[in-house]
Amino acid sequence: MSVTIIDSHMHCGVQNVSLPWEEVQGRLQEGGIQGACLFAPVEDIYDRYDYHFVDTSAWVACRRRANRYLLDRQEREPNLIAYYFVWNDFQKEELGKGYRGIKWHCHEYEPVYNYADPRCEEFLREAYRLGLAILLEESFENTLYFLRRVRGRTPIIIPHLGMLNGGFQALLRAGVWDDGTVYADTALASSGEMAQFLERYGSERLLFGSDFPFGNPRHELLKVRNLGLCEEDFENVVSRNVIRLTTLQPPQ
Repeated sequence: MSVTIIDSHMHCGVQNVSLPWEEVQGRLQEGGIQGACLFAPVEDIYDRYDYHFVDTSAWVACRRRANRYLLDRQEREPNLIAYYFVWNDFQKEELGKGYRGIKWHCHEYEPVYNYADPRCEEFLREAYRLGLAILLEESFENTLYFLRRVRGRTPIIIPHLGMLNGGFQALLRAGVWDDGTVYADTALASSGEMAQFLERYGSERLLFGSDFPFGNPRHELLKVRNLGLCEEDFENVVSRNVIRLTTLQPPQ
């Protein structure tokens, strides 16, 4: 039986950018990929170019539309996995509506998460209860802080093998990859870093991803194919791991 290949890192949305599902679907078909994890584009969640961004009711509504656009696609299409992109309103009640993961994203030049807000802790506790994996793209310092705070209570996925979380080697030296609850995706990462991760930790914590539209799904999948993995390891990376992480379990 052929493996169902899932791209674990794709952006899709139509609020402030034009990345409709139909375009994503076409790129998947070009690459021979059967499914995807979908995140709203950052531009649909907050103003990433205003470091002092102040939230408004219009942005709250935009975020809700952006996240629910993906939830609607998940309900209609096989092998689609909708992630909830969280921002500082920390709407924990949204998590129980069928989302199968959480996107947590902040580059160093962008507005920051309010980690001291009590709603942040309430949101995280709901994520733990539902067993939702969190894809974490943060500064190096905040990545370490976040992992200490979560303490293994739900899986964490670090995108790009850590390229934008301080770098693969910095996370390696900090012992981040030694944590069995920390996963990585391959989006835009080097083949050398993929091979190093696989050699050290095996194939059960690495997920294939492309970061579309910034990466080409067909090309990013070819990088994984060219690693020369055995069948079991290849299927773990392109399919089994992400399915396991995003299959909803009964709440704890």
